[in-house]
Amino acid sequence: MAQYYTTMNLKSRFAPSPTGYLHLGNARTALFAWLAARGDGGNFVLRLEDTDQARSPEIYEKALFEDLQWLGLDWDEGPDRGGPAGPYRQMQRLEIYQKYYGLLLAAEQAYPCYCSPEDLAAERAVQKAAGKAPRYGGRCRYLDDAQRQALAAQGIQPVLRFRVPDSGTLSVPDRVWGARSYALADIGDFVIRRSDGSPAFFFANAVDDALMGVNLVLRGEDHLSNTPRQLLILQALQLPVPEYAHLPLLLGGDGQPLSKRHGAASLRDLQSEGYLPMAVRNYLARLGHHYTASELLDDAALASGFAVENISRAPGHFDPVQLQHWQHLALQELTDAELWDWLMAAPGALRDMIPHGLEIAFVAAVRANIQLPGDGLDWARRCFADQSFAALAKEEAALLALAEAPATFWPLAERLLQESAGDYRIWTKSLQQESGRKGKSLFMPLRAALTGLCHGPELAALLPLIGMERACERLRTVRQYL
Repeated sequence: MAQYYTTMNLKSRFAPSPTGYLHLGNARTALFAWLAARGDGGNFVLRLEDTDQARSPEIYEKALFEDLQWLGLDWDEGPDRGGPAGPYRQMQRLEIYQKYYGLLLAAEQAYPCYCSPEDLAAERAVQKAAGKAPRYGGRCRYLDDAQRQALAAQGIQPVLRFRVPDSGTLSVPDRVWGARSYALADIGDFVIRRSDGSPAFFFANAVDDALMGVNLVLRGEDHLSNTPRQLLILQALQLPVPEYAHLPLLLGGDGQPLSKRHGAASLRDLQSEGYLPMAVRNYLARLGHHYTASELLDDAALASGFAVENISRAPGHFDPVQLQHWQHLALQELTDAELWDWLMAAPGALRDMIPHGLEIAFVAAVRANIQLPGDGLDWARRCFADQSFAALAKEEAALLALAEAPATFWPLAERLLQESAGDYRIWTKSLQQESGRKGKSLFMPLRAALTGLCHGPELAALLPLIGMERACERLRTVRQYL
C-alpha cells in the first residue's frame, strides 16, 4: 500500500511543458499552487516537463521564467536555482526513471510492447465500432522471452507498458471533487516509456512528485483521468502519494474553453497591453476560488485567504470587464510617480507629448480615468496635441451636448476665458453669470468642446494642461464645426 502524504509542511509545484507562452489557465494553476505553499509557509517547486524536445525550444523556457517572474511568483526549487531533489528538467532525470522502470520490470508490473501504431489504431477502431471505450487489449502482455527476442531482432523498438490489474476498483481522493472510483478493467495497460526511451507523462510526472516531496498537486481538471494511472504507478513502486486537487476549467464569455478569440489568452498578452501584475494576481486568484474580501489584496492577504476548500467545481469564466476592475484598483494603489513610470514603460509617443514639468500634474489629473497605457496616450493627445475641436476624436454624446448650447454661448466662453487669464474658477463663474447656464448645461458643453468627450477628469485639472491658447482655439472651431 502506498503512503499518502499529508499537507503538513506543504510542498506544491508547477510543472509546465515549455511548448508555448504561458496561457491564463496555466498561469492560474501556477498562482493557486504558489498561494497554497505561501499561505502554509511551505515550499513551491518549478519543474519543467520537457520530454517533447521538438516543441520545447529554449525561447519558451526563457519566456516561462520571465512570465512567472512578471506575475510575481517565486520558487524555492527549480531549474535555474537547483534544490535538494534536482535536477528539475525531466530530460535530465532519465537515469532516475530507468531505475524505476527496472523495478517494475523485475516485479512483472511492466512489460515491453511491440505493437505498431497501425495495429493499435485498428484495435481502437474495432472497439469504437462496438461501442466500447478504447483501451489496449494486452496483445503483448503474455509474450514469452523467445517471442520478445524475435520481435526485437526485427529492429522493433518497444514501448514499456504498465500492467494494470484485470479486476477490482481504485478509489482516488480529490480535495476538490471528492473521492472517485475507477474500474481497473476499464483502464487498460498504458505506456510509461515511449519507443525512443523518453518517459510518458503518467510515469515521469508521478515519480517526480514523489521523489521531490510534493504533497499537494494542484492542476486542471483535464488531468482527472490521469490520476488513477499515476496512483497505480506510485502504489506499485511503494512511493508516497500526494493529495490531488483538480481545478475547474477556465472558460470564455461564451462558455467555451478560453482561446485567442476571447481576447488576451496569455500572460504575455496582458503584460504587453499594460496590465499590472497585482491586478492579474487578484483577478486570477478569484477565478474558481472564493475570497471573503472584495477589495484589492496584497500577496500576503491573497496567500492567507487561499484555501483548497474554497475552490469551486464550477468552471471559471474569464471576464475582461472584471479584469479591468482589478486593474483600476491596482492603478489607484500607485503613487503619481509610479503611475508615470508605468506609462513610460509602455510603447508609444506619450513621453514626447507631455511638456517637461507637467508630467506629475498630468498623471494626477487623469489617473482615475485610465485603465491601460493607451488611455493615458489618448488623454495626452486631448490635453497637449495642437488639435482644433474639428480634429479631435469625438463621441456622439459630446456632439449632442454641444448642439444644446446656443450659438452665442461659444464666443462668450472664449472671451471670458481670455479675460480670466485661464483661471478655471473665475472663467466658469463669469460664464455662469453672463450666460445664465449652470450645472450640467454649463459644464457638459465645455467638456465636450475642450476634450471631445462627455466624461473624464475634472475640467479644473485639465484646463491648465490644455492651456488657454489651445482651449480658445477649440472653442472657436466648435462654432465652425456646428
